[in-house]
Amino acid sequence: MDDALKRTKQGVLLAIIAYIMWGIAPIYFKALGDVPPFEILCHRVIWSFIFLAILLYVTKGWQMVKETLRSKTKVIYLLITSITIGINWLVFIWAISIDHMLDASLGYYINPLFNVILGMIFLNEKLRKLQWFAVTLASIGVIVQLVVFGSVPIIAIVLAFSFGIYGLLRKKVNLDAFTGLFIETLVLLPVAFIYLFAFADTATSHLTNNSMSLNVLLISAGIVTTLPLLCFAGAAVRLRLATLGFIQYIGPSLMFLLAVFVYGEAFTPDKIITFAFIWAALVVFTWDGLNNNSNNKRLAAAQRKEALEIEITNETLIQDINDIQTQNNHETK
Repeated sequence: MDDALKRTKQGVLLAIIAYIMWGIAPIYFKALGDVPPFEILCHRVIWSFIFLAILLYVTKGWQMVKETLRSKTKVIYLLITSITIGINWLVFIWAISIDHMLDASLGYYINPLFNVILGMIFLNEKLRKLQWFAVTLASIGVIVQLVVFGSVPIIAIVLAFSFGIYGLLRKKVNLDAFTGLFIETLVLLPVAFIYLFAFADTATSHLTNNSMSLNVLLISAGIVTTLPLLCFAGAAVRLRLATLGFIQYIGPSLMFLLAVFVYGEAFTPDKIITFAFIWAALVVFTWDGLNNNSNNKRLAAAQRKEALEIEITNETLIQDINDIQTQNNHETK
């Protein structure tokens, strides 16, 4: 029991660290404000690939990479996930660069609700009543912004959609985070190299012309990408999905606070209404998840108790039968 509690505490700590790093990642991308978004994406791909290659070498994970590359189905899935995660990264970096961090935050708030819809459509998962209510609330928030204010939260929708599809396909692949991300960056690597060394012609595209501090920031893209993933992977094997789902709101919440209170993005009426509906939806969604988890625990406990009672009854019957047979044997003698 002590070991289980220790693992849970470690998992919670790792999850919090992971989501805090994801939540404050905009600070890093803001520091690269002079670098074009696609150029940042290319550096993110290249240095993440190198960092992951080193990690796989240290952890002797190359065998898993080889086995994965032999599977045609997994390779096809990873080709698609490479595109979706590339789009997600690019839109996120672009949103930060044009001062739309609130929209990025909204996208990651919507993502858990979008995942529920994807599960219903592609995995035949049934939605409970409160889940339907939560999805309806979120939809109303987006519709109000569209109809009343005439604005479409396109960044939020693209981020939620791309990351949701990415998560769904990665679930289909059933592959560990590091092997999968390594192959995804491997797929994107030629595009990143070709753009940086053949097409990019900006003030920051040539590392030899950059300051040391800027180059260090660009190279750090690999660490910024993979370090939270390391912590998340460690948390995922120690915690229940419900616990991880609750902790994940740290990320977009930190983005929201940074956008409003640090970078001064306007919290306009359309965003206030949309966020209000999304937050209400998440409260309902989280409450339903916790309540369902509690009911499942009670049901499991009741089933264990019933199984134990049946086992005890069976043992008692066997003992009674043995006693009767023993008594009959004595009477026969």
